[in-house]
Amino acid sequence: MAVMSESKREEFLAGVHVGVISIARREGPPLAVPVWYGYEPGGDVLVQTAPESLKFRLIDAAREFTLVVQDENPPYRYVSVSGPVVSVDDETPWAEVEELARRYLAGEAADDFLKSLEGAKITTFRMRPNRWYSTDYSISG
Repeated sequence: MAVMSESKREEFLAGVHVGVISIARREGPPLAVPVWYGYEPGGDVLVQTAPESLKFRLIDAAREFTLVVQDENPPYRYVSVSGPVVSVDDETPWAEVEELARRYLAGEAADDFLKSLEGAKITTFRMRPNRWYSTDYSISG
């Protein structure tokens, strides 16, 4: 087992995985829930959510979060990345909402999901990765 190189961990994070976001809260344990996310190597992690969600309220208050993505198939791999929120787009353009939805869903499933969001306000939080943890069990140490 070994830690991934910078390029490998960024490549892995850029892949299509359902992530688990973890957000601190003042009372109680952190919120940890699955999310769709976007990332390109060298860039920021983006997460979209509705302003009325608990996720929105906690990210807005904490101004930072952690995202963990994994490959559940042997040899197991994961990347965990944390950092501050560096921008908030309160009115995410529809093209960006559609792009993220189509990253995870194809064809009619994406169309149906997007129809369910029509008229909804979506916020995008962008996090600048500054703490990385990773393991790739296919790499011998």
